[in-house]
Amino acid sequence: MTAPVLVTAFADPVLNAQTSFRAALKTMSEPGTIARADFADALDVMHPATFSLALTLFDDDTKVWLSPSVDTPMIRANLAFHCACPVTDDPQQADLAIMVASEVDDLARFRTGSDRDPEQSCTVIVQLDSLEGGRQVVLEGPGIESQRAISPSLCERFWSARNQVTDFPRGLDFFMTSQHQLMALPRSTVVSFA
Repeated sequence: MTAPVLVTAFADPVLNAQTSFRAALKTMSEPGTIARADFADALDVMHPATFSLALTLFDDDTKVWLSPSVDTPMIRANLAFHCACPVTDDPQQADLAIMVASEVDDLARFRTGSDRDPEQSCTVIVQLDSLEGGRQVVLEGPGIESQRAISPSLCERFWSARNQVTDFPRGLDFFMTSQHQLMALPRSTVVSFA
């Protein structure tokens, strides 16, 4: 049995981490906008944007849950080496999670915080085939002047599942990644079908 291969993380750890963090902040503060997040190469089945975000947000204080489609020995080995993050098999323990769009049935298993401690919820990274080409939805709320239309390749089950776990201030915050792109959808954003 061969050992999992370790890959290169950020070429410039300080600059790339700062730039990646700014991209994450920008997309979370302006829901539905798309930013480049290609500061690392792909890692196994992880797109470059997903791996860049993991390198930016994961550390030894964050418990990470990996869905079956991204839970590979290579990904576990590289997250352990580069981020030192503990990987949990219990979604209720996760601070951060990575999944693909077809696994939205898992959303109800994550912590959504409480009215008193909403920050104790999970942030979910959803890796998609594309941030465009899906059914159009309209976003409203903080960080959006009026309305913003987006069409990520998400099924209607995702929007229904998100609605069921969102009762602001409780809920899940989402990053959506695809290849070299990043988008965010915080719990404060109201979503309606166009």
